[in-house]
Amino acid sequence: MTLDGKSVVITGAATGIGRGITECVVKAGARVTLVGRREEPLRDLADRYGPAVAYVAQDVSAPGAAERIVATAADRFGGVDAVVNNAGLARFGRLDESDPALFDAMFAVNVRAPAELVRRALPHLRARRGSVVNISSVGAVLSMPGRSFYGATKAALNSLTRSLARELAPDVRVNAIMPGPVDTPMWNETGLDEAATERLRVDLRSSTPMGRFGEDTEIGRWVCMLLDPESSGWVTGALIPVDGGRTA
Repeated sequence: MTLDGKSVVITGAATGIGRGITECVVKAGARVTLVGRREEPLRDLADRYGPAVAYVAQDVSAPGAAERIVATAADRFGGVDAVVNNAGLARFGRLDESDPALFDAMFAVNVRAPAELVRRALPHLRARRGSVVNISSVGAVLSMPGRSFYGATKAALNSLTRSLARELAPDVRVNAIMPGPVDTPMWNETGLDEAATERLRVDLRSSTPMGRFGEDTEIGRWVCMLLDPESSGWVTGALIPVDGGRTA
């Protein structure tokens, strides 16, 4: 796979799956605009990879975020060939215990922000016959008591992916990856207490046929494949589970 000279925007790039995606995309030869809420880990990646990397410390759901991100990529690398919508927000809890404001916050990050970033990048993507990869979740297709709000937002992202794939074809390809449980810092930010988080992790591991959590670079390699027109030039509208067999 090669992404030599491609300009790729990656959101949620500083840690977890985003960091694994960044590693794979940079190694494939791309020039990358990294987006995340915290500047320090973004700066660390920029220092590590040098002039191939620009970054924007930005909450993707903030007003004007998409415009600023696209402008940074265009100014630094001359345009945008691909967008990887990886930034996500996960808050868990049963329906009668959940704050509806959390659903609004998850929808803003998991659905509205990806749509707005693609919209802002669309002139570049069309001109370059580019590609979009959305990072969804197996929660979009599995029933998940206690995680219903999160799953609903990821199901909406899947629907957005498939609709945009038809709407933007043949100029822009749009696909999604649905990871299973990947061992990332996200598990410390779900809103559950430590004991409940550990029970959830044990349950996820035991119910995954491969018997382990995934690794961030395992998702990153699939992203690279979907971005590479030589590997996936006839693939659009796909929702690909990379989940250790959870959806089998």
